[in-house]
Amino acid sequence: MKAMLSRRNLIAAGVALPLLALPGCTTIGDFGGFGLEDAIRRLLTMSSQRAFSKLLREEGFFQDEVARIDLPEQLGGSGTASIASALLRARPVQTQLLKLVNDAAAKGAENAAPVVYSSIRDLSIADAASIVRGGPNAATEYLERSIGERIVEALFPGIGSALRLLDGGILSRALGSTAGIDFTGLQRDVTRKAATGIWRAIGREEAAIRANPQATRDSVLIGVFRLLR
Repeated sequence: MKAMLSRRNLIAAGVALPLLALPGCTTIGDFGGFGLEDAIRRLLTMSSQRAFSKLLREEGFFQDEVARIDLPEQLGGSGTASIASALLRARPVQTQLLKLVNDAAAKGAENAAPVVYSSIRDLSIADAASIVRGGPNAATEYLERSIGERIVEALFPGIGSALRLLDGGILSRALGSTAGIDFTGLQRDVTRKAATGIWRAIGREEAAIRANPQATRDSVLIGVFRLLR
């Protein structure tokens, strides 16, 4: 019997949402008849799918060079003041905490992925030509500005739940051993860093697609970005 796909796998692949049924091509500008709005949505869809596919794997955030979350200062990260206890500075504890916050980020990303996909579908693109002609992350930056705080709002509850669920006692002991640390502040810190990591991962995939559109086997992306070379 074939194993059932988990919700995480479905979201990572982007097949749990109707976004893949992209609208028809609407010609904008002189790009060989290819629709620039369509191209941008395809570019962002593929970039997001690839990014989430990597981030939602086991230890996806932890293993990803651009998305990996550093420990917040209150858990002994860089810049921590003398308030940090010996427990927080111990290497085994640091490793456990680092994996904990990155796994929590991945859990939160499950809720953020549908927000990103639906936003791409509904995206209002004011100047498609400038985005297509822009830098390697121009479309991702445009999407990030359009979504704004909604991605943080989507991440926040899941990350809080994951921090508690995945804790296993290590986080409780760390928080209990150091004065001035609050769980909500930690949750907010991890959430902000997770959002940044997601945008960096999507931007990386966009840059790769722009650099080699032929590898996508998408005729619209190949046609539009090949003409710009």
